[in-house]
Amino acid sequence: MPRLLVVHHTPSPNLQAVLEAVREGVAMVEEVDLEVRPALSAGPADLLAADGVLLGTPANIGYMSGALKHFFDTVYYPCLDATVGLPFGVYVHGGDDTAGALKAIGTVTGALRWKQVAAPLSLTGAPTAEDLEAARELAATVAVSL
Repeated sequence: MPRLLVVHHTPSPNLQAVLEAVREGVAMVEEVDLEVRPALSAGPADLLAADGVLLGTPANIGYMSGALKHFFDTVYYPCLDATVGLPFGVYVHGGDDTAGALKAIGTVTGALRWKQVAAPLSLTGAPTAEDLEAARELAATVAVSL
């Protein structure tokens, strides 16, 4: 059964609501195992065991969280050649802007040569019902791509 790894940094109630919507979205897809790991504890073994990855982070001062950057730093060389073409998706939550974080994530995933299978989800402010539905759809889309 394909495995979807969700690597996230969830320091706020807003991001916790989005993470729960992501879990619900993956649950809508049969025959996919879900592994949810905080970015600070996820490592190369988690990534190498996955058939796809969904990244979640706050936008902090125009950049991805330090926790997600740490994940990338940890997995980059051990997974560089082994994860080429890995399907991925991403969601970013910010107070008012997520562009810098999305650009930085795009740079790293591009260097890893991963394949983006869904449009990035950019959220600002308290998540609305529509935002949470978009998170469910993102997660289901990435899960189906496996």
